[in-house]
Amino acid sequence: QVQVVESGGGLVQPGGSLRLSCAASGSMFRLYTMAWYRQAPGKQRELVATITSSHTTNYTDSVKGRFTISRDNGKNTVYLQMNSLNPEDTAVYYCKAERLWYAYWGQGTQVTVSS
Repeated sequence: QVQVVESGGGLVQPGGSLRLSCAASGSMFRLYTMAWYRQAPGKQRELVATITSSHTTNYTDSVKGRFTISRDNGKNTVYLQMNSLNPEDTAVYYCKAERLWYAYWGQGTQVTVSS
């Protein structure tokens, strides 16, 4: 069983930045595709960004140019650098580790963008 733990959420003003971290247990981290999702109140969970084992990245259109996903295999950690935040980015952010037919989710971290 892989444990996935997110951190780094909080309250930030519009235009501000946050960096989320996601630590995953186990020795196979480098083989996982890692993803960040978010779920705003009353909305479905949506995919925000992914990074593969070969470091290929993808982003949903609404965050392109503002968010950056990266990974440090030596620390079993994936990051989501979020810049130019706006109130529409307010959500619980979840991290997922997946490989083949396995997927492991974290408990989520709240991000609130408000003045």
